Amino acid sequence: MTDDSGTAASGHGRPPMPVDEARDRIIDTITPVAASAQIALPDALHRVLAEPVVATVNVPSATNASMDGYALAFEAESSTTACFELVGRSLAGHPSEATLRPGQCVRIMTGAVVPAGADAVVMQENTSVETDGRIAVSPCPARGENLRHAGEDIRAGDVVVPAGQYLRPADIALLASVGRARVAVYRRPRVAFFSTGDELRPIDGSLAVGEIYDSNRYGLAASLAELGMDGVNLGAIPDDRAALRTAFDKARDCDALITSGGVSVGEADHVVDLLGEYGDIDFWRVAIKPGKPLAYGRVGRALFFGLPGNPVSTAVTFIQLVRPALVKLAGGSPAAPVRTTLPTTTALTKRPGRAHYLRACINDATDSPGVTALGHQGSGVMHSMSRADAFIVLPADAANVPAGSEVVVEPFAQTIWGSPS
Repeated sequence: MTDDSGTAASGHGRPPMPVDEARDRIIDTITPVAASAQIALPDALHRVLAEPVVATVNVPSATNASMDGYALAFEAESSTTACFELVGRSLAGHPSEATLRPGQCVRIMTGAVVPAGADAVVMQENTSVETDGRIAVSPCPARGENLRHAGEDIRAGDVVVPAGQYLRPADIALLASVGRARVAVYRRPRVAFFSTGDELRPIDGSLAVGEIYDSNRYGLAASLAELGMDGVNLGAIPDDRAALRTAFDKARDCDALITSGGVSVGEADHVVDLLGEYGDIDFWRVAIKPGKPLAYGRVGRALFFGLPGNPVSTAVTFIQLVRPALVKLAGGSPAAPVRTTLPTTTALTKRPGRAHYLRACINDATDSPGVTALGHQGSGVMHSMSRADAFIVLPADAANVPAGSEVVVEPFAQTIWGSPS
């Protein structure tokens, strides 16, 4: 990826790219993984379907009862009260072989096949047994009532699940309902990741003055696992060009590489500079807070995401820019962010220029719904991400927001994988 002049784009001297433009630009450059394999249905949860599944059977396979009661063959077109001769029963898995004549009925259970000649099923509560063994019905059901017709849910030849669908539990059950024991799914993208910085230390050791635990890498590992990616953990890399070259060499044959830290303009920030040797950079800064110094490009054949090192910046940029890109890379369709509006319970301070993603908590009480930004919004304050359940999204051109104003709210809990296009 190069700039308009055909040379590698450093991003220096250019205004930061708007968030939506950056997200769209990244997604437009991505070609999904192509390799696929047939796997057993129980192993397909949270995988992306590579081929559409077409039903070879009807669901339900035969017309059946939607409740316990009696399957009736009417003597007249309609009636409010009638008595029927009981000629058998139909149980789930044990259908009646009778063909009903007008005025006859069979005892039937939910899910059991409705015998030929039946017009409706009456619920058990609307029946009584006469002294002669006949079944009295009052009121009579309407013709077709309480029947589930063959093929009502799925017909043979229907596309049950399209290619590109991220398989959730309901999809697994649906595929099982048409007898699909194996499905073709795309392989999981291999996503390498590492964190950078001489100050980083393992989480099971002690800290000297100025050192910090390597938390970002654990957050990235968890985020990739949650998406179903095949994470390749390359560890913590010191601020050393030789060490970074080694890490790039290991990552260049993966599908993507995510780094944390080293993409600013400090003397020890080597990641962006080394991209000139290993690949190229499309853009380097995004008009987002937190997280402006974000680089996107390629290392070898791998997509490259250079995330800022502050932990909240890493988390926010992953959610807003990296996560939808990985969904497309995996063969899925990134879902557009689901947003709503709520009144802010506090005044919000902002200068125009960048879109702000404030960590916040939603108050969903029916009498006074609202959203409250957490008190400390610093990009190094990770507990704000842990405590929050939503972002307040202030657009780039927004300024200070008075308390009580309606603001855009993006809940953390929402659909990530959209419907295939």
